[in-house]
Amino acid sequence: MLGPKQEAQGALFYEFSIEDHVPLDHVLRAIDGVIDLSGVRQHLSEFYSTTGRPSVDPELMMRMLLVGYIMGIRSERRLCDEVHLNLAYRWFCKLDLTDPIPDHSTFSKNRHGRFRDSDMLRYVFETVVAQCIEAGLASGQRYAADASIIAADANRQNSTPKADWNPEAIDPGDAPRAVREYWTCHGIVPLL
Repeated sequence: MLGPKQEAQGALFYEFSIEDHVPLDHVLRAIDGVIDLSGVRQHLSEFYSTTGRPSVDPELMMRMLLVGYIMGIRSERRLCDEVHLNLAYRWFCKLDLTDPIPDHSTFSKNRHGRFRDSDMLRYVFETVVAQCIEAGLASGQRYAADASIIAADANRQNSTPKADWNPEAIDPGDAPRAVREYWTCHGIVPLL
C-alpha cells in the first residue's frame, strides 16, 4: 500500500536537544571533554573597547577555528556555513539552533588585527596541545609539519627584468609586515 505523502508542516513548539543528536563517539566530544578555553576572554580583554557594539564571543571564534582545523575546513566562509548546518559543530561551539553564526569577515578582521596583535592563536594552540597531552590524547613526543607545495604568487608581467634589477636599491623598510615579523622572530637583521 502506498503511504501518505509527506508534507512539511511547521510545528508551533519543538522539543529538541542538540546534545541528543551528537554521537557519543564523535571526535568533537572527545576534544570538548579535554579543552578549556575559558582563559581566552581574559587573554584578549585589553584588545577590546569598552564602547561600541558588543563583539562576537572570542571563545566562540576559537571553537569555530578549532572545528575548521580539526575537520580540514580551510575557508572561513565555508566554516561559517558548516557550523550553521552541522549539529555536532553547533554543539561544540556551544550554539543553540537559533543562535546566529558570525559572519565570515569577522574572522578575517580579527585574524589580521586583534588576534595577530595579541598572539592569541599561539596561546590557543599551546593551551590545546598542553591539555591534550595532559589528557593522554597526544604524547608531545612527535610532531608533523605540513609540507604542501604552494605555487608562488609570481607574475612575469609584473616582474623586473634581470638587467634592470638592482639589489642596492632595495629598502628593507618597504618589506611587508609578514617579512618584518619573520625577521624579528628569527633574529635576522637585513643587510641590504
